[in-house]
Amino acid sequence: MTRILVTGAGGSAASNFVHSLRLAPEPFHVVGTDSRREHLELTDLDARYLLPRPDDPRYLDELNAVVDAEQVEVVHPQPDPEVRVLADRRDEVRARTFLPAAETIELTQDKLACTVRLSEVGVPVPQSGDGDVHDAAAQILAAHGKAWVRAKQGAGARASLPVTTVEQAVAWARYWVETKDLSYDDFMVGEFLPGREFAFQSLWRDGKLVTSQGRERLEYLYGHLTPSGQTSTPSVARTVRRDDVNEIAAAAVRAVDPDANGVFCVDLKEDAGGSPRVTEINAGRFFTTSNFLTEAGANMPYTYVRLALGDNVNGLPPFNAVEEGLYWVRMVDMGYKLVRENEWRSTRLQS
Repeated sequence: MTRILVTGAGGSAASNFVHSLRLAPEPFHVVGTDSRREHLELTDLDARYLLPRPDDPRYLDELNAVVDAEQVEVVHPQPDPEVRVLADRRDEVRARTFLPAAETIELTQDKLACTVRLSEVGVPVPQSGDGDVHDAAAQILAAHGKAWVRAKQGAGARASLPVTTVEQAVAWARYWVETKDLSYDDFMVGEFLPGREFAFQSLWRDGKLVTSQGRERLEYLYGHLTPSGQTSTPSVARTVRRDDVNEIAAAAVRAVDPDANGVFCVDLKEDAGGSPRVTEINAGRFFTTSNFLTEAGANMPYTYVRLALGDNVNGLPPFNAVEEGLYWVRMVDMGYKLVRENEWRSTRLQS
């Protein structure tokens, strides 16, 4: 039985990763770590351990102590800060990892730097403003009339807001600087994209695409409560098969790492003309709803572990791993469900 350690195991993304392993055709001994004991109670784990935060100098020693105690063979870091640390220090981890290069992680975790890199090689991205928040917002608003202010780092559409005036952009950034310990340099301002949003989850080995699947985010968890209307984690999503989404997302991964290894998750959004543009790449970790595709028939967390172990996984479809038109519906305290287009159970009476 393969023994795997999942960090950030108290979070929903890691929990859904574990859920996928529980659906695999072979059993796993799954060890979970987190920095808070409360967060570890809900995930389906065989063993639970507390670790310091990854910026603590004790972090790697205590992680390796768990690896030794549980005879762990593969370590999968799910939160971005742990992905960064373990990518930088993978040679010190006493188990296998399957992570992109440290330079790739550093680049993709800076959304502005990643956007600039993609733009330089011709991958379609939203226009980004130059200079400080004021000047960048003025530039983008003059060109497009609406801008998207966001933090350069972080998940869940952190510190993001659509704005229509420079004053709104500056005030929004000031609020986060004064109350949330961000700096003005932590922000970027880009072109607001009004179209549909897509998420492309993919696995790579030595620069070759192993398998992938795109989906469209239709509704967001608590999106109606956020100023932007978006949280990047969907309450309703649908699988899609779009050649443009597939080709652009794959080109984006190759642009940031020609020798890509591990999992790469790409966010895309349509411009006013309906053409997808890449808004960010999350390298080294899965999307929160990885179990959606598992339930649909493409268990990428399981394939990822097999790749980490050096197994042969040839024969998987590089694109469109599952059928299109499958819906994933989820809500806090209500679980989740896979629904096909003809399986909706609600009706409406006609007067």
